[in-house]
Amino acid sequence: MSTFSNHNFSGEKALVRVDFNVPLDENFNITDDTRMTATIPTIKKILNDGGAVILMSHFGRPKDGPEDKYSLKHLLKHLHQLLGGETKVFFANDCISEQAQLTSQVLRPGEVLLLENLRFYKEEEKGDKAFAEKLSKLGDVYVNDAFGTAHRAHASTAVIADYFEKDKKMFGLLMEAEVISAEKVLHGSQKPFTAIIGGAKVSDKILIIENLLERATDIIIGGGMAYTFMKARGGNIGNSLCEDDRLDTAKEILEKAKQKNVSIHLPETSVIADKFAADANTKDCPSDQIPEGWMGLDIGPKAIGIFSEVIGKSKTILWNGPMGVFEMEKFQNGTKSIALAIAAATEKGAFSLVGGGDSVAAVNKFNLADKVSYVSTGGGALLEYFEGKELPGIAAIKK
Repeated sequence: MSTFSNHNFSGEKALVRVDFNVPLDENFNITDDTRMTATIPTIKKILNDGGAVILMSHFGRPKDGPEDKYSLKHLLKHLHQLLGGETKVFFANDCISEQAQLTSQVLRPGEVLLLENLRFYKEEEKGDKAFAEKLSKLGDVYVNDAFGTAHRAHASTAVIADYFEKDKKMFGLLMEAEVISAEKVLHGSQKPFTAIIGGAKVSDKILIIENLLERATDIIIGGGMAYTFMKARGGNIGNSLCEDDRLDTAKEILEKAKQKNVSIHLPETSVIADKFAADANTKDCPSDQIPEGWMGLDIGPKAIGIFSEVIGKSKTILWNGPMGVFEMEKFQNGTKSIALAIAAATEKGAFSLVGGGDSVAAVNKFNLADKVSYVSTGGGALLEYFEGKELPGIAAIKK
């Protein structure tokens, strides 16, 4: 792992890659500051050591250069509040301009500089070396604390590390915690190890399921993707979501699981609806006997009972993806029940890792984030990590 906790930043300017890609409402108010709060301990450690902090992040997907709605200036006030209101926080209206260079040069210990959106330059996503080198000149030390972008080989997440000596590039506290938690599940899991995989599409989760077949004892499949598996087994799924071009893949996964003695659990019952709407008529139904004109939008009570029992016996739990359309109250019971089962298992001593946007949104919605072992800030990055891929942002620090 990195040397961050042991490093003394006194007198140094730390260039910290953070993930401040937070959601804003139409008035530029932050609606979820999880990603910002997650990196505050890293910033404070540097400041407390007597160092200065230069923060760089992407924000949204600007298409052609600067756009006001994608400016990081909208986050400045909240950043100041998160740091306690006493820390001096400056803003550079560009990330590599002369102003950015001059401001970083005169930055004093205990002060913070937030650079403008990296993606205002196309060079960022292209992994441009010249752009990365310009950024690198702003700091003495490079700290990557943006796990959410670790799967991108962008200038600020991977290429920039080449311009720092080995003892001057490291993970921040958030990145360390993310990697330790993911490693614990992927390579140090205690059995029984249950992976709960949900979401809409099998195609999005094929690689993660195949990799987990080598490690998990149980795989619970919920959400829309469960109906592709149901149909592959010969069930009637009515108008439920189904990827017909993935039926053979689903059959192969079920066969591989049998060969590897991994138990795959599909929902025996579903809450079905006569339309995709909050005011739909609903009823409980076996998941392989859904009538035409009806669709499965959540797991049913019997499925909840079976899944909860499996989770309750687990020592390691990974959750990625909801069990149904939990944004609608009528179809949130499955996801909520699974979240509660994970919390109960965690209380009994299991290690639980929750990752992926919707799963994280669910534990936050049901106020259970502090009842699980670790909530990951990286959606796509965590998914690729569990698919067995090497993440450029991690590899760049380790080499």
